[in-house]
This record gives sequence, C-alpha cells and structure tokens, in this order.
Amino acid sequence: RRDGYLDVETRSAPPGKFVDTHSHPFDVRLLVLDGSARITCGGEVRDLAPGDVYELAANVPHTEQYGPQGYTFLVGRRHVAL
Repeated sequence: RRDGYLDVETRSAPPGKFVDTHSHPFDVRLLVLDGSARITCGGEVRDLAPGDVYELAANVPHTEQYGPQGYTFLVGRRHVAL
C-alpha cells in the first residue's frame, strides 16, 4: 500500500483457464501464493510460481494461462491519474 497499491485482495482462478488478450486501466503488482500462471506480454513469456512477484503497468495488453492446480495470488491495484 505504501507504493500506492490501495486496492489489495486475494484472488483465485480455476485450473487451466485461459484469459485472452486484455489490459487493465490500473497498474498491477501481484504475489503468487499457490499454483502457477503464465503471463505473456509484449512477446515475453513469464511463468509464475509461489513466491514470485509480478508487476504490470496500466493499459498493457497481455494474456494469462493458469496452471493445472489453479492459481491463487495477492493482487494490488494502483489507479493511474487521467
């Protein structure tokens, strides 16, 4: 929260779910708690596992693929000024 990520929550996603190309109108910082995910952004593929931290700027297109055990993560959102 000290870095401006005021909306913080724990979220879970089902095993194997694929989220097609999308973006968010806010910056994201997440901490993987359980399971795994693959995030593809700008041609770069990042595999995430428990303990990994990932940051994504607002309005950046990306895809998400959740692992066979699903995916649980703590996520913070930092809303950007318009």
